[in-house]
Amino acid sequence: MKVIAFDADDTLWVNEPYFSEAEQHFCQMMENFLPIHSTSQELFKTEMDNLDTYGYGVKGFMLSMIETATRISKGTIGLDGIERILAIGKELIHKPIEILPGVEDVLETLSQKYRLVVATKGDLLDQERKLAKSGLEKYFHHIEIMSNKKEHDYLKLIHHLDIQTNEFLMIGNSLKSDILPVLAIGGHGIHVPFHTTWEHEQVSHQIIHENFREVNEMLEILDFL
Repeated sequence: MKVIAFDADDTLWVNEPYFSEAEQHFCQMMENFLPIHSTSQELFKTEMDNLDTYGYGVKGFMLSMIETATRISKGTIGLDGIERILAIGKELIHKPIEILPGVEDVLETLSQKYRLVVATKGDLLDQERKLAKSGLEKYFHHIEIMSNKKEHDYLKLIHHLDIQTNEFLMIGNSLKSDILPVLAIGGHGIHVPFHTTWEHEQVSHQIIHENFREVNEMLEILDFL
């Protein structure tokens, strides 16, 4: 193993609970038009329809909320409503960075033996801001903000790092984005589950693979490395 890559959101720091909170505020705001659960379903559908256009991150989420609100209100949401949605999004952007337990100890230990990189999806400016505010940037050799996390995206990263696929380990909370594509190209993956996972990232089947490990918490990674 030469390079260890870490996902950022819900692997290094808390993220999804903040999005869930923002979604709840949006759904409550739209309660005069649809029940909360129905609005949540409509928003998720809009997000999925827009992924190829907006990608991942807060800005795409804000635009999807505006589109959903316009649709379910039949255009009556008005400027005041749009301003409220923008306020929800801006509050989400400025949430504090909460480093997850064990993260800094693991990074400090592993950085002495391996090249560490961040490999994460999301909006470039937002992820750069979060990394800078986290104080963790000093541990990483390279930062890769990816538009997506599919097999060819990881192959491009590995080629850039000038290593072989079997010299690459990905650590993250999403089986779908962080683990399965890396295993498929011959790399290694360690899954660190997070208590809240976006519906789009959920995987229901069990993974059995010689290059796969799952731990209950970040510090357990040191038992393997």
